[in-house]
Amino acid sequence: MSVPFPPMKRPLVAILRGVKPEETEAIVGVLIEAGMTAIEIPLNSPDPFHSIAIAAKQAPAGVLIGAGTVLTAQDVDRLHDVGGKLMVSPNVDTEVLARAHQHGMVTMPGVFSPTEALLAARSGASSLKFFPASVLGASGIAAIRAVLPAGVMIAAVGGVSDQNFAEYIKGGVTTFGLGSSLYKPGMTAADVAARAKATIVAYDRAIAKD
Repeated sequence: MSVPFPPMKRPLVAILRGVKPEETEAIVGVLIEAGMTAIEIPLNSPDPFHSIAIAAKQAPAGVLIGAGTVLTAQDVDRLHDVGGKLMVSPNVDTEVLARAHQHGMVTMPGVFSPTEALLAARSGASSLKFFPASVLGASGIAAIRAVLPAGVMIAAVGGVSDQNFAEYIKGGVTTFGLGSSLYKPGMTAADVAARAKATIVAYDRAIAKD
């Protein structure tokens, strides 16, 4: 059974690709302090499950912690074991989605075409992650959204940032995954804090204009 995406003041997912366990606590701390309510640590990061465990223990209620680049059911089980509640994948794998649903996780499979989007929706995905969004563009996502079931949550990931929230919001995107515009390996917690604050200001401004 699918798990709905929890209501969030700002449905922004911070993607910490490449973060190291020793950096995780400080960086996750400043993101939460800035107002981010979902944090994804991709599994192609150094020792990712250790970092996810640190973040999951640190996060207060209402902050969603999980993994990205989840490719197997075994990865889903490990994510569950360390306290992760968010499963993000680059593709639509019905076995992976089913296992995540068994664990009560919020799911964001990656889609690019109407076929993939409709399969993910039919498989009970909490949100559809259009990736790479920069290739489809806001107009491409809007065109595919027209054939999707009403009420499906649409996320844009890949090439989205505080610079282009408004155009995607006009196209029906409600959720954003933010990677290199927010965090790159080697950045300090202070660097991430500054970017997170700027991102939230830009998102609030874009929502207010919509």
